[in-house]
Amino acid sequence: MKSTQNADTIILEPEQAANAAVIWLHGLGADGNDFVPIVPELRLPEAISARFIFPNAPVRPISINGGMPMRGWYDITSLTRLDQQDEAGIRASARRVQNTIEDEVSAGIPRQRIVLAGFSQGGAIALHAGLRQSEALGGILALSTYLPLQSRIMGELSAAGRGTPILMCHGLYDNVLPLALGSSSRDSLRQLGCAVEWRDYPMQHQVCEEEIEDIATWLKARLG
Repeated sequence: MKSTQNADTIILEPEQAANAAVIWLHGLGADGNDFVPIVPELRLPEAISARFIFPNAPVRPISINGGMPMRGWYDITSLTRLDQQDEAGIRASARRVQNTIEDEVSAGIPRQRIVLAGFSQGGAIALHAGLRQSEALGGILALSTYLPLQSRIMGELSAAGRGTPILMCHGLYDNVLPLALGSSSRDSLRQLGCAVEWRDYPMQHQVCEEEIEDIATWLKARLG
């Protein structure tokens, strides 16, 4: 795959003309390079000629880290007080993701062949944006994350969002975003009628080999 990069985004372009797109959002303090090495490990078949897009979050002060500037999709003041979420930051990042989706549609990729993926903070944005689409995407891949702004989802979940396949993966020993945070988000989504597949692994706040294999299987089912 050919890699191109600017200040905002890293793009892996397939050898053949792209017939699918995966928009993959990194976690807090990382950048778009974080998940680039995983792409060859997925070993997707030639029939899935996917463009992988890895946006960089803006640098901003993060309250929970003493105001230290780092790349983040939104500010975090607490990991326990979910009533104190940075709604403005979450919605601004979701708008940026939406613009990326629209760019891919304009480039000829059907919405049903676009997958939103993300790890931790990036996964939260993938869920937030994917569940509010006017037309269903190919899927939402939410890794070691949670559903943000749960108090808003009842009124904002679209029919297309409810019909979008979701894969949630989480570490049993996650010491950053506890397993209970992910599993409660899974349960809330299922109660709303969303089709959520769930996988957990004996790991912390990370990605493991078995998880990558499960992600590959899921992507093949969504985009094959």
